[in-house]
Amino acid sequence: MIYIDPKILERLNKWLTPTFDQETQHTIKEMIAHDPEGLEDSFYKNLEFGTGGMRGVMGVGDNRINKYTLGKNTQGISNYLKKQFPNTQTKVAIAYDCRHNSKELARVVAEVFSANGIKVFLFSELRATPELSFAVKHLNCQCGIVLTASHNPPEYNGYKVYWEDGGQLVPPQDEEIISEINSLQYSDINFKADASNISIIDTEVDEAFAKASVLNGSFQTSQKAKDNLKIVFTSLHGTSITMIPKVLEMAGYKNVQIVADQAIPDGDFPTVASPNPEEPAALKMALELAEKTAADIVIGTDPDCDRLGVAVRSHEGKMVILSGNQAMAVMTYFLLEQWQKKNKLNGKQFVASTIVSTPLIQKIAEKFGVQYMEGLTGFKWIAKMVKDHPELEFVGGGEESFGYMVGDFVRDKDAVTATLLACEIAAQQKTAGGSVYAYLQKIYEENGHYKEHLISIVKKGKKGAEEISEIMKNLRNDPFQKIGGSKVVRIEDYSNNKGYNLIEGTSEALNIPLSNVLIYYTEDGSKIAARPSGTEPKIKFYVSVTSEDEAQLDTKIKTIISDLNMG
Repeated sequence: MIYIDPKILERLNKWLTPTFDQETQHTIKEMIAHDPEGLEDSFYKNLEFGTGGMRGVMGVGDNRINKYTLGKNTQGISNYLKKQFPNTQTKVAIAYDCRHNSKELARVVAEVFSANGIKVFLFSELRATPELSFAVKHLNCQCGIVLTASHNPPEYNGYKVYWEDGGQLVPPQDEEIISEINSLQYSDINFKADASNISIIDTEVDEAFAKASVLNGSFQTSQKAKDNLKIVFTSLHGTSITMIPKVLEMAGYKNVQIVADQAIPDGDFPTVASPNPEEPAALKMALELAEKTAADIVIGTDPDCDRLGVAVRSHEGKMVILSGNQAMAVMTYFLLEQWQKKNKLNGKQFVASTIVSTPLIQKIAEKFGVQYMEGLTGFKWIAKMVKDHPELEFVGGGEESFGYMVGDFVRDKDAVTATLLACEIAAQQKTAGGSVYAYLQKIYEENGHYKEHLISIVKKGKKGAEEISEIMKNLRNDPFQKIGGSKVVRIEDYSNNKGYNLIEGTSEALNIPLSNVLIYYTEDGSKIAARPSGTEPKIKFYVSVTSEDEAQLDTKIKTIISDLNMG
């Protein structure tokens, strides 16, 4: 007889009631008989909101993405919207990506909203995530939903929630909505759609978004420079194919080669092991096409088109992939340079990044005399900065994980406008006799040499979550005294929001929301951050080193990795 944990048995028995359809009940019974391990992982906890909303493996159960878990979320949000916007015809925009079941799940979400008397604008086909953020404000909605799991593996899907400013949920809305959702039973979900409340939207929002992207991402580049730039672009089977070629064409870039075998949206992502532009292998086909066509720049985006990978020619003419930190530094420096040329910098502007990203962004901000703000991982925090500081102009911001946001017309990382920005930089630098790579080296020469390295350790399922928890516990309870041969001088623990000065033996409060992040700072300027991912079954270690001598950077990173025994 198969043993099932009583707590899990209690959970799954609820799914064997008439509230759930026959197919769901049959699947659970099959798992009881043949897949007890999968059953445990499907039911041992409720799927939770993380830094990017809710993501998970598709399937039956409380810990899976399905019509019931998403339906319950949507019912909770519907109830919350009615409380927050009484006597108002509330409106929600819904988009979805190329993943399996995204279209069907988007329809379910639309129907639950409609059943609760909420007006729904549902995109007719797949769309890029930044377009959804734009649509929320463009259509005067109170909320937005996009069905996506970003760059996660094919078995995943997800549900990102946006608020009326176009940014993702932040405190207090997130906790209040979670509380609303947790107060519900699955039987409380209203699945009875009211078709009169659902409007299908199409090209009218596309056109407005494309025009806004060109307006925000263009910087007086000559047509000759644009014609002279050779671009290779890959959508990695994702949604960006619906918008990036269009925006580049509108902006005047005609010399664009698209990786044909990756241009068709496909939730299996058949040509890549991972559709993540952070992984060099994801850009392999694009880099091969770049060599054939002698391209100057390669750009690849993730499935929902909020992240982008950029490769450019080195001094030796070899294609090199910029890290997320390097691309962010180049984009931030260029934007500030453009603002400076137009005499638009007066101290009332700011740029933004995250606590695990390169310290170089702060250095660049100081050089141009603009304010620098830093938040937790996730662009929802950058969007919150924009919202919380209406007295300041937001220039741009990014994070190490290949995301960038140009201006505030979109309140999330936006690979559409960032792609155009990257091409503007490349075109202007090439026309001036330089290159993006040389531009990056100039930034280093002015502000100091920095190099970052990311280590991601995958720990799947319940056991993996426990292992990640144990790693973080050990890093807190038995902290390193020395890393990479350099003394640890400061530790910041965002789980209790305290910074500890180990030299003076003092501590102070950190003015950032609580998060499971721990950062070590060493005497020689190195920075090592540990953070469990909010959207993937991983623990991530972010290593940043600096030196006046560029040749020392790799040695420093290798020594740190060896000392920390992180592989």
